[in-house]
Amino acid sequence: MTFFGSPQPETPETKWRQQLNQFAKDNQQELAALAWGLFLERGESDETLGIDLNPTPHFVYCPKTAIEELNRKANNQLQEILGVVDAHQPEKEVLIIGIGNEQLKLIQFEPEPPPPACFEQVAKDVDTLLEQLQQRLTQQLES
Repeated sequence: MTFFGSPQPETPETKWRQQLNQFAKDNQQELAALAWGLFLERGESDETLGIDLNPTPHFVYCPKTAIEELNRKANNQLQEILGVVDAHQPEKEVLIIGIGNEQLKLIQFEPEPPPPACFEQVAKDVDTLLEQLQQRLTQQLES
């Protein structure tokens, strides 16, 4: 990872974030399809899709009330995350909260095509997508 031209050493605290970034980049269409499929199943909800890396990578739902409570406990350090969650437009973008090493990481992107079209193109049910993506993420984190 580079900040303003100076390389930063890779540590366990940063490695998982970099791996999660790469996973999202490599699986954009499937993640968009999953996010849209889950949105269709659940409808309007105050829950955000998450990836919890421990003990093994798995998808979870992060209720807004839990994020708000965590924000309070963290002296409002998560205020920006709450703003992104509030502004999320599931028909246009994907939003996932990565949870690892007692840290959070936001994954947000606008896939091309948008999530509804990704869901149609991928043509897999939500359970199949969940299983495949969890397997891919586990493999990526092990490498």
